[in-house]
Amino acid sequence: MKSKKLALPYAIWMAVFTLVPLVLILINSFQDSNGNFTWDNMVKAWEYRDVFLYSLKIALISTLVCLLLAYPMSYMISRLSEKAQSIIIMLITVPMWMNFLLRLLGWVILLQDGGPIDTVLNFIGIDIQLKDNDFAVILGMVYEFLPFMIMPLHTVMSKIDKSLIEAAQDLGANPFRVFSKIMFPLSIPGIISGVTMVFVPSASTFLVAKYLGGNRQMIGDIIEATFNSNRNIGSALSLCLMVVILIFIILANRFGDEEAVGV
Repeated sequence: MKSKKLALPYAIWMAVFTLVPLVLILINSFQDSNGNFTWDNMVKAWEYRDVFLYSLKIALISTLVCLLLAYPMSYMISRLSEKAQSIIIMLITVPMWMNFLLRLLGWVILLQDGGPIDTVLNFIGIDIQLKDNDFAVILGMVYEFLPFMIMPLHTVMSKIDKSLIEAAQDLGANPFRVFSKIMFPLSIPGIISGVTMVFVPSASTFLVAKYLGGNRQMIGDIIEATFNSNRNIGSALSLCLMVVILIFIILANRFGDEEAVGV
């Protein structure tokens, strides 16, 4: 009974700031400006299907790059002493203390024509477009969300019993078999958590494509702009995005459960 009372403030918070906004978005998605039921908002949301697909593509690529970078990094960090691990994790999270827009503007300066990186590349004879393309958008996403992949992976890997790895090595297992039979299966919960934590904000983020991608727009930019002019269409776009993200989370969790059973 006492635990239920302690959970009451949390339940109220979730109801007011999570459930109520979701219900309002659902209602507005099927209403016109006069409050009448309509499917027009969903029809107009379908017109942005190309932006949806582009956003999902960029989010998936960014998530994959984050995973490829974070996995070996998390493993190396987990092999260090606890003090060293704490210091490195703190250094990884320190940039997150600064406003994201300021960090994004920093990348704009670094990648722009005539910027520091472009100047160095031109000096050594390399002339490439660093900004206003998909590469710049993915770079900005990876920079922003890489810590969200590292932290769950590090948490899981640091709890893996080192004696299991040592035992496998003593029994003659090569590095590939140690990884495929021990490290990877035991780190799957961290992978699922990290992929979810990166993909969800990546698919819904805004400003990154606007500042680094030139004329490119992601669905988050469309929703942000549409809400200022027509909140009903903006709500319909938000609802479609939430459904896509929900499907992704369900599939990710099911994959994790199946892998856990296989292990």
